[in-house]
Amino acid sequence: MVGKVRRAHGIRGELVVESMTDAPDAVFAAGLRVFAGTRNGTLSGDRQELRIGHATPFKGGWIVGFDGIATRSAAEAWRDRFFLLPEDEIAPPEEGEVFIHDLVGMQVQLVDGSPVGEVAQVLEMPQGLVMEVKRPARGTVLLQFDDHTVMDVDADRRVIRVDPVDGLID
Repeated sequence: MVGKVRRAHGIRGELVVESMTDAPDAVFAAGLRVFAGTRNGTLSGDRQELRIGHATPFKGGWIVGFDGIATRSAAEAWRDRFFLLPEDEIAPPEEGEVFIHDLVGMQVQLVDGSPVGEVAQVLEMPQGLVMEVKRPARGTVLLQFDDHTVMDVDADRRVIRVDPVDGLID
């Protein structure tokens, strides 16, 4: 996932897109293409490609005009949908970083090594990313994916070490 449509902008089919990449100017550049995603972040069934006509930084995101989306009503249909690129077309994560989708399936442990569970999904919430962690025979728990809760992500071992607020995990 490289971007999420927040809303339509203006009357010419432009979209306000929240960037989900560290290099939005390289992803949302005129002439490049992205793939249409669904509202839950999966590739759309028709694997539709969208060619970027123009893009301009705007209030922490981008205003993007795509070839083939020419009216406000056409743009409205894109609200809350994601844009995707194949992983091999974007720069790999830097040392100590992982793609958000790579968190799913990782084991979660407390800082003392006690097992918590497995990441079932990563949710985008207004306060940031939240991991839904399935615990064996104990249901699920939601953990904020931030510097206060996540102490370490070991991508090679597929382990996330956490230090949640007291009482959250018992």
